[in-house]
Amino acid sequence: MTFVAEEIASQPQCWRQAMTLSPAGLPEAGERVAVVGCGTSLYVAQAYAALREAAGIGETDAFAASEYPARRRYDRLVAITRSGTTTEVLAAVARAAEAGIPTTAITGDLDTPVKAAAGTVVDLSFADERSVVQTRFATTALVQLRTHLGLTPADLPAQAERALAADLPHEGLVASQFTFLGSNWTVGLANEAALKLREASGSWTEAYPAMEYRHGPISVTGRGSVVWFLGEPPTGLLEQVNATGAAVSISRLDPLADLVRAQRLAVALAEAKGLDPDQPRNLTRSIILAAQ
Repeated sequence: MTFVAEEIASQPQCWRQAMTLSPAGLPEAGERVAVVGCGTSLYVAQAYAALREAAGIGETDAFAASEYPARRRYDRLVAITRSGTTTEVLAAVARAAEAGIPTTAITGDLDTPVKAAAGTVVDLSFADERSVVQTRFATTALVQLRTHLGLTPADLPAQAERALAADLPHEGLVASQFTFLGSNWTVGLANEAALKLREASGSWTEAYPAMEYRHGPISVTGRGSVVWFLGEPPTGLLEQVNATGAAVSISRLDPLADLVRAQRLAVALAEAKGLDPDQPRNLTRSIILAAQ
């Protein structure tokens, strides 16, 4: 079994552990917050920002770490970084600290530069990974953040177990094109699901806010496509997707648990192509740029 398959399977246990924690440094109600990350961590940031704003807890913006607007005033910067070494994340934390903004890093490795760079560090080392492809660290970070907001369903780990046991859709194993759609906080999950298939299996994947899908992207959809909704489809959209001849995936699971199914599909597709999902082409565990 690959590392990533083992890590996907361990998510219910990691989520249960995260749900018991109350770490210091996470944003308090009313704080204006920027959340940064790269790749998968960016998509977790997007999901969290949408959840926090929708709950009325405080203004929250998500940025790719390289795009963090240092001149904009926030009450706190939260950096999500599995490795603790990513160049752009460390630079964003440093810029915020220089501006006097409190910083919190959520990381899977405390023995890294982010521990010294951030004012507060949330330790998720129990969810760290050996695979280059991120799965359990990212989802565990989001469970931790959702729990702090009071928005984690008590049965979420059990839902993940059902996602692990469910059969994968046959259409997904033979499709040539995948589109993941989300709304509000699940837009970030859609982005992440598409990234997982793209990274692990080299598949043609796209992701959009669900209501934006019919403004152009639906034109690539047809037989041989899978359209995967992370959450409930908006009214009227499902009928339009069905008319294209594409296969459709809709789950009654919490969208984060449904992401587990997409992770499993990414590994299955990679293995069917003879690829190593632990070591995607051209990728490394952490992006460390040479000093300029």
